[in-house]
Amino acid sequence: MRHRKGVFRLAVAALALCASSVGFAAEPVRIGFGISRTGDTAPTAAGPLAAYELWRDQVNARGGLDVKGEKRPVEFVIYDDQSDVSKEAAIYEKLISDDKVDLLLSPWGSHNHFAIVGVLEKHQFPMVGSTASSLQIRSLKAKNIWFPTSSMPDAHGREMAKMLKDLGVKTVAVNTVQSGFPMENRQELLPALKEVGIKVVLDRQYALGAKDMTSTLAEIKKLQPDAVINLSYPPDAILYMRGAREQNITVPFQFLLVGPTAAFFSKMFGANLDNIVTMGHWSPDKEDWPKARAFFDAYKEKTGEAPDYLDAVLAYMSAEILEQAVAKAGLDKDALRETISTETFDTINGPVRFEGVQNVTTPTMFLQFQDGAAQIIHPPEMATSKFRPKQKWEQ
Repeated sequence: MRHRKGVFRLAVAALALCASSVGFAAEPVRIGFGISRTGDTAPTAAGPLAAYELWRDQVNARGGLDVKGEKRPVEFVIYDDQSDVSKEAAIYEKLISDDKVDLLLSPWGSHNHFAIVGVLEKHQFPMVGSTASSLQIRSLKAKNIWFPTSSMPDAHGREMAKMLKDLGVKTVAVNTVQSGFPMENRQELLPALKEVGIKVVLDRQYALGAKDMTSTLAEIKKLQPDAVINLSYPPDAILYMRGAREQNITVPFQFLLVGPTAAFFSKMFGANLDNIVTMGHWSPDKEDWPKARAFFDAYKEKTGEAPDYLDAVLAYMSAEILEQAVAKAGLDKDALRETISTETFDTINGPVRFEGVQNVTTPTMFLQFQDGAAQIIHPPEMATSKFRPKQKWEQ
């Protein structure tokens, strides 16, 4: 009996030691990023942050991240950039040099992406970008960052002109905030409109941080163009919506560049957002993207609200791409770089493949809010619904 008890104790000890060894073997994969948790851009960055957290929770629920055949839990290292682009490079330097993270996810916004390119190149640390789009991307000559969006300004200009032409638009008013991405869109849009014979009856610019656009909207109402294209960021997209409702601008086609897809925007404007067109290339109603609806439902269950149709989607896509690359290449930086540069990835936005730093598989699309949901209305072969003219505002 004493012998049996001794054998039993040894067996228990061995099992405990084995369990302990397994625990140490499954060391977390530490993934770092900076993002705006406070400051002016925090409301817009909230969607991408929630998408990252959803992805982490889903991966851990499946037993962990597949690191070339070994499952390891995911652990985030997050710093608040306080909506200050000057802090971003230092955050990513700390993540790489001091925190020794295994992988990186991206911050919110084009300006923050560009701020860290030098850090990524210095350390030869690959990172899949997310919420960034700019013609500057092509001049980066970077080898450690990739951009999954198809919303590039030159493609925007061509496709916008084509869509307006197809809709029978003859006259357009263009109103642009004097900042990088919107100004790049204006630069590409104006010649594209001219090429298809659409007349620009108003071409106005306003300063970043503007607090009023009453006079411009009054002029637009007087001119009665077929389309208004407000090349905006979120704060001035809010200005436009409030002013257009107050002045009852019923131009059939009304476009806002950045802002409407954010979750807070829908809460702020409700039914008034219906029939507003915006940038974006995703809808949960796209039937040939089977993962799209699953993401929508999981995000809504986690957060209590629908995901925004652009930034949260791009953030989740970037994590999906990283996950698939790590499964094949592991954590070796050279192997990861090679894999991300050459493979095709299955995402909630369909297949993604990069040439250089750019996604070359996802078409440029436009969204329109209809009955509270964003639908793809262009190009026709990708559409989940047809365009509806903006005819009224709710008071």
